[in-house]
Amino acid sequence: MLDAPEITDAEYDAMMRELKALEQAHPELVTLDSPTQRVGGKPREGFVKVAHSSPMLSLDNALGEGELRDFDRRVRGLLGDEPFAYVAELKMDGLSLAVHYRDGRLSQAVTRGDGVIGEDVTENAKTIRSIPLRLKGAEGNRAGNCEVRGEVVFNRKAFEKLNAERDAAGLARFANPRNAAAGSLRVLDPKITQSRQLDFFTYFLFENGAPALDSQWKSLDKLQELGFKVNPKRKRCEDIESLVEFCREWAEKRDSLPYEIDGVVAKVDLVEQQNRLGWTAKAPRWAIAYKFAARQEQTVVEAIEVQVGRTGALTPVAHLRPVTVGGVTVARATLHNEDEIARLGLEIGDSVLVERSGDVIPKVVRVVEPGAHRHPFKMPRKCPVCGGEIVRAEGEAASRCINTNCPARLKESILHFAARGVMDIDGMGEALVDQLVESGLVENVADIYGLTVEQLMDLERMGKKSAEKLVKNIDASRRAALPRILNGLGIPFVGERTAQFLAEEFGDLDKIAAASEDELQKAGEVGPKIAASVRRFFDEKHNRDLIERLRKEGFSFTHEVKRRAGGPLAGGTFVLTGTLTALSRDEAKARIEAAGGKVAGSVSKKTDYVVAGEAAGSKLAKARELGIEVIDEKRLLEMMGPETIG
Repeated sequence: MLDAPEITDAEYDAMMRELKALEQAHPELVTLDSPTQRVGGKPREGFVKVAHSSPMLSLDNALGEGELRDFDRRVRGLLGDEPFAYVAELKMDGLSLAVHYRDGRLSQAVTRGDGVIGEDVTENAKTIRSIPLRLKGAEGNRAGNCEVRGEVVFNRKAFEKLNAERDAAGLARFANPRNAAAGSLRVLDPKITQSRQLDFFTYFLFENGAPALDSQWKSLDKLQELGFKVNPKRKRCEDIESLVEFCREWAEKRDSLPYEIDGVVAKVDLVEQQNRLGWTAKAPRWAIAYKFAARQEQTVVEAIEVQVGRTGALTPVAHLRPVTVGGVTVARATLHNEDEIARLGLEIGDSVLVERSGDVIPKVVRVVEPGAHRHPFKMPRKCPVCGGEIVRAEGEAASRCINTNCPARLKESILHFAARGVMDIDGMGEALVDQLVESGLVENVADIYGLTVEQLMDLERMGKKSAEKLVKNIDASRRAALPRILNGLGIPFVGERTAQFLAEEFGDLDKIAAASEDELQKAGEVGPKIAASVRRFFDEKHNRDLIERLRKEGFSFTHEVKRRAGGPLAGGTFVLTGTLTALSRDEAKARIEAAGGKVAGSVSKKTDYVVAGEAAGSKLAKARELGIEVIDEKRLLEMMGPETIG
């Protein structure tokens, strides 16, 4: 199953040529699931958004055996004395994909996306040989209508070959196989995907958004029967000691595999027990990802470059003498900020220890040996991109360029503004943004709303259909809700969640812009640091001018605030911590809000109650430190009274 093909590539290619010749002579014999149909047609204009049958949740991580044993204690605590087993599977480092079948034939393939909505990449998925176009033995029975979830991965050899080809072409290398797999599956031309030699390994079999069989182990066996690749390096563990031993074994043997793994996934086997264990807002309580220790190697810092991000933050990046860390060549590593460089005692020319953990950007861990000709790094006084003023605010680690029209900031700002989950301007990618800024067509985020089809058609790789579609997507983004607009503005420390709190508290962008720091802190999770950042943003004239430009482009800066006038929890602010048993996090939040209360993500002096479940952590300690009342789930249910539908 794993890199052990039954025939050679040459034999496969010869058989493919024979099949093509037969189909050309007899077109009536061509079927949709013929191997010759894996690639066909022209490159696509873009990807369609698709809602998943059920959320593709991420997993909580266990960083070490201690946290893995803590997870086991929580499971045993919730299941009592009832026996159970874990299914241990290697955690392959790739891109999650959901593949749907109807009547035994591949009908759709959707990327994970944000876990709720992904992108339709069906034509690209068809090019991956290990994704069957037709299931084995599924005709005429319910197995033919199913959803298969798994991981698209890059073989190590194929990954190194791809990077060698990119080096030869003068293109940037992919940082790791996971990024390469994601980039290869999301290109608009299926022929490029086919050339990358991707692979697909499955781990879930669903029907109507739920597990198709009553156990994970049975599902893996069934997937193999249907013709999918299922990793044979798996084990059914009857207790935690067996699971820990499996994790230790593959932490040592991981380099012997032809693909990258970064840990082990453990799942409670029986689906009925999974359902009783339930889910938190972000992850199932019945599964966990045990992450292997970070890889470390020694190399030399040859130079330090400063990059400017979308918020103007200056980030020093170490240029390293290339070194292989866990099978990936590392030539750059983040140094975060001036304080981190000082903490490390790092100077250019020093020998350092570099760490790579999973898909995290490599970082410098410590100085191993000072260089013979070392010299200190100095943060520039002027922006290295635009020459603008650099400011480091009191209490902040980052120095920032305060010129909002800085080209480096502008490119990153547009990419953030247009991103999925922000303004959702599909088609506004990095290559296009580079051209828009460098050609002078866009000097401000608001300028994108004046772009015409004719202007876009003058750019490289931009045809009429693509230009028309992009203009349509830009126009549609004018209707974005206030929380998305706030997130898109790129206010330091204001992301999706904080933007939602601000919009719900004030209901109007103009009110947020006029609010004092004290008033801003009335919004959930907004403390002094965020409030000061918001105030600085709206005090800057360039930013106020941007707001007015967007207003003239038809943006609505109001937000409907739905508040319950009364209710048993009216006026109360609650923080949830630990594992609840009767309610999921989402259910608890909805019930509290329906009863007139508000749920915050962190504990502060504004918190009225902390609801502590099992294995409550730092939030519980903070509540006790501040003298905030701590209640359990039973008390919360009593306070809310009968269930209210909000």
